[in-house]
Amino acid sequence: MGSKNHPLQDHGIYHNLPTFDPSITNLHAIITGANGISGFHTMRALLESPHRWTKIYALSRKPPPKEMLALLTPDQRSRIHHVAVDFLSPPSEIAKALREANIQASHIFFYSYLQPKPDPSAPKSHTWSNASELVSVNKTLLENFLLALREVGMKPTRFLLQTGAKTYGVHIGRHRTPACESDPQPQHLEPNFYYPQEELLFEYVNSVPGCAWNVVSPAWIIGAVTTAQINGFQPWAVYAAVQGRKGEGVRFPSDWGVWQDERCHASARLTGYLSEWVVLEEKCADQRFNAQDTAPVSWDRFFGELGRWYGAKGVEGPSEAFEVMVAGKGGEDAPMGYGPPVEHRYSFKLVDWAKENENRAVWEEMMRESAGRLTFNPFDDPEENFQMGDAVLIPMATLNMNKARRMGWTGYVDTIESIFEMYRENARLGLLPEMVVDEPRPLI
Repeated sequence: MGSKNHPLQDHGIYHNLPTFDPSITNLHAIITGANGISGFHTMRALLESPHRWTKIYALSRKPPPKEMLALLTPDQRSRIHHVAVDFLSPPSEIAKALREANIQASHIFFYSYLQPKPDPSAPKSHTWSNASELVSVNKTLLENFLLALREVGMKPTRFLLQTGAKTYGVHIGRHRTPACESDPQPQHLEPNFYYPQEELLFEYVNSVPGCAWNVVSPAWIIGAVTTAQINGFQPWAVYAAVQGRKGEGVRFPSDWGVWQDERCHASARLTGYLSEWVVLEEKCADQRFNAQDTAPVSWDRFFGELGRWYGAKGVEGPSEAFEVMVAGKGGEDAPMGYGPPVEHRYSFKLVDWAKENENRAVWEEMMRESAGRLTFNPFDDPEENFQMGDAVLIPMATLNMNKARRMGWTGYVDTIESIFEMYRENARLGLLPEMVVDEPRPLI
């Protein structure tokens, strides 16, 4: 069984996706963190196959927001069974919720994640600066869940954990590129909750006969959800919409090297299709995989489309005057273990732009004129809602997809089309105004 001898298929903008043996039916899955970008879009990917995935248990503290559920068909919504679970609760309470819901699942997809607030006394840098607290909280989430699974005696056949590019130390400093799954993890450099989570997963799988594991590590994630704080492209849409409304252009805030740098991103829906393929293929058991769109796009090309989508008056490329320097670690403190620090230059920061009263006023005027369609005001907390827009520009390794390709994965999406789809859906969710164009220009 599997996909090897079956034709490929397209789902909208997502191309060359696998199909599977029709005998694979009536599967039940648990998806934790189903309200987040990765969990929600993996759920969408599975729900597209009603005979294969007949029931999806969405485990989270709150049910998926009605705005997000509106992106699904009635049939898809009918196969979602939300179970209210707080993974910071004692394992016995989690087990009680699993028993009461009578959950039996063959496949588990773990996406739960909590971002603790940074220490107010610490210098503000980026959302991952509180590394030790991130480890403590997110290790506990998985540990409590696994203890609850043991208590209820659930025996899944596959358990998938999603981590990310930070497993290679891309947030620390100079690192090897492209990053390969076989690269050693720089565990000695900085606390990272991915590493203890993987150890917990391996220990659990070894204790459950017939259960295999997978780890999937995506690049910067693209996908529409109501919680937009970790979405690196969302703030740039807000910026372009306001600039367009003011009759001004969009400016690129870094240098020529970044402007022309090809980046690979990971559309959450495509990663969902990849994750389904990974857990259904026996040959993929006990393997880790990178995830990205395999459709590199430069900031040059993206900003050209961004300005067009929101009616901005032109695009201004790199500046020659830089005010801010951001440097990663170098030498033996870098993931490579040698080399100078990686320096990244900004001519302005999106967070600072968002603190300007003029820009907030323009957005609030757009909200008033939207007749209730635009409901989210990111200017209420510029640090929280715009810092990822700055962070997404920092150079990062390309995640090598050779391993997945060698094993038979062929899926891809044009990242320009994926970002456009996300912005259109975020408009439906009340996070963005509608774009002024109907279609993107794919990179073909």
